[in-house]
Amino acid sequence: MERAAATGDDIWCMAEVDIFADLSEAEMEAIAAAAPMKAYSAGELLYSPHQPVETLFILKKGRVRIFRVSPEGRALTTALIAPGTVFGEMVLLGQQMHDHFAEALDAVVVCVMSRADVHRFLLSDPRIAMRISEILGRRLAELERRLSDAVFKSVPQRIAATLAVLAREQQKRSLGRGVQVALTHEQIAALTGTSRETATKVLGEYAERGLLRLGRGKVTVLDPGAITAEAGD
Repeated sequence: MERAAATGDDIWCMAEVDIFADLSEAEMEAIAAAAPMKAYSAGELLYSPHQPVETLFILKKGRVRIFRVSPEGRALTTALIAPGTVFGEMVLLGQQMHDHFAEALDAVVVCVMSRADVHRFLLSDPRIAMRISEILGRRLAELERRLSDAVFKSVPQRIAATLAVLAREQQKRSLGRGVQVALTHEQIAALTGTSRETATKVLGEYAERGLLRLGRGKVTVLDPGAITAEAGD
């Protein structure tokens, strides 16, 4: 069966992804045609242990939280995925993810690639395969950091660390004073392994000290350096 031709919007999805840097337009068109777009609402699961997938997602818009749940029911966030990177059933790439959940933090748009096309277009190209290995290496380092934080850091430190990471990602798009991070208190609690009430209390204390400003569904980090220091890194 012939594939539909890639549109300009599809190709944008490829052009904004680091692993496809320096590919020709024809190469990106071929990959884009093999990776149709799909949308998810905030809070929706892209995959879970109960609904496993054998696909690779290329995140075009929004943010995705990867987490796992312990036998006691405690959720541990293992990665925060920002636009322009890949995630999914990494067993395709040598990293098993079958016990993980992927949750859309915002309205999310992804390009979806099948197992066969991952091998055909990605793993067969040494340039792309090497960059994917680098991404997986960084993600493993992030997982180790998060596991360490969960054991050794207090809740305020974990909240500060999460806000510091997200503020750095948003820095280039910030306007005026401060860096705006679009997250609810409930989402921050989920990201840091605490209750909503505790997250609200900690955020309120940081706001009283002038480190951030709270708004409906958002937190504006007024002093990124101070928040980073609060994280204890």
